[in-house]
Amino acid sequence: MTTSPQQAAPYSPTFLTLHEIVQKARQKLNHDNWDYIVGGTETETTVSRNRAAIESLAFKPRVLRDVSHVNTGTRFLGRDLKLPVLLAPVGSLEVFAEGAGATSSIAAGRYGVAHMLSSVCQPGIEATAAAAPDTLKIFQLYVHGDANWVDDLAARTVAAGYGAFCLTVDTAHYSRRERDSAKRNIRRSVVPGREFQPTLTWKDVDRLKSKLSIPLILKGIATAEDAAIAVEHGVDMVYVSNHGGRQLDHDRGSLAVLPEVVQAVNGRAQVIVDGGFNRGTDIVKAIALGANMVGLGRMQCYGLAANGADGVVRMLEILQDEVRICMGLLGVNTLGELNPSYLQPASPAGPSNVLSAFPHLSLDEKAFY
Repeated sequence: MTTSPQQAAPYSPTFLTLHEIVQKARQKLNHDNWDYIVGGTETETTVSRNRAAIESLAFKPRVLRDVSHVNTGTRFLGRDLKLPVLLAPVGSLEVFAEGAGATSSIAAGRYGVAHMLSSVCQPGIEATAAAAPDTLKIFQLYVHGDANWVDDLAARTVAAGYGAFCLTVDTAHYSRRERDSAKRNIRRSVVPGREFQPTLTWKDVDRLKSKLSIPLILKGIATAEDAAIAVEHGVDMVYVSNHGGRQLDHDRGSLAVLPEVVQAVNGRAQVIVDGGFNRGTDIVKAIALGANMVGLGRMQCYGLAANGADGVVRMLEILQDEVRICMGLLGVNTLGELNPSYLQPASPAGPSNVLSAFPHLSLDEKAFY
């Protein structure tokens, strides 16, 4: 059972907090698959900066306002959603739950959020669409073929009823995942067609845009300059992301990038952001800074690993409750009332890392490092 936007999440004896979901995921995963969730590239500085950017903002709440009808919902791609959330594209979800991307898509539809399927995630475009026909679905592509190959996937995406097509643009070169390499756990060392991704240019964006009958999203935008170029090329949605800290080391945190991108876009395209968003308060901060939607990658994986589709739904229930409470305590009833005036810079309460959103989490230190 799900809740309406203004209701609190129902009582569940299984998971009462998000950190319990993370804890269960760790208990059920082997070390390699746990590292796949929490790890990043090289020194993992970008992973930590994603959290630091979020934790470096404090709220400025307003009081004595009627907040008896808080609504956490939004409208996206013509659909009403319970939260401004999409389950971000993650490859190889099959290592976390049976059904992989289809299971995530089913959970998203059950709860009322969007789902973005990665092109390197099973069971693929058509099977995922068949498993979750009512879910708002987006397909995300890594380019591992020529123009005809891309066009074929785009046509299949439209035919299967997806709401938008997303092109990832921050993987021109595959990064060094030292957490994995040091354990000789080498993932995707040979991927057919990987030589096509480094050749992508704005001309390819133009060609793809001209052929699509659904909105085009560019994922991996990390500067105002590229955001401005994207809208000049007719891109419908700019997706601010550093790949969860898994591509360029020593990049900026996504939330630190968001304001300049919102300013550069200037209402000409919608803005999505991901990168370290784990709590309801994180989502509220992103919306206050101008994001239209927030992508959840690692949280999706924790939920899947903890309890499949039910784990993802429960994760979303708790997140919605956190968002609802945060909005009410800030003095707003709708997401549209949020703006930067509700935030100010502040020092993080402690060291920022991939799990710093869960101070009550108790893990063996070896499980993290």
